[in-house]
Amino acid sequence: MDSNAHEALRLLVAAYEEHLAAILARRGDEDASVDDAYDSLADAFDRYEAVLDVEYGETLPMLLDDVELEEPDDGEDDALDAHAEEDEDVLDDDLDDFQLR
Repeated sequence: MDSNAHEALRLLVAAYEEHLAAILARRGDEDASVDDAYDSLADAFDRYEAVLDVEYGETLPMLLDDVELEEPDDGEDDALDAHAEEDEDVLDDDLDDFQLR
């Protein structure tokens, strides 16, 4: 394996481990370390996929959701985790874009 691809993979695996460690050590719903680890994992994933594409013309069988999700403004505490929320307007746009209506 090329040294760039090998290094990018090593960093991706480390980012997965750091993300899990942050989750296990979470100090509450608003723990910034979990969000930071999430962002680092997404960056490491992007770097690894970019190296695979440039060096080998390959992609990964997974896609990252690039949509920035907004926090609910209705004040309800029963909302989904910010990483799992779905934006109805974005979903409606997808239906229009792909003529699924």
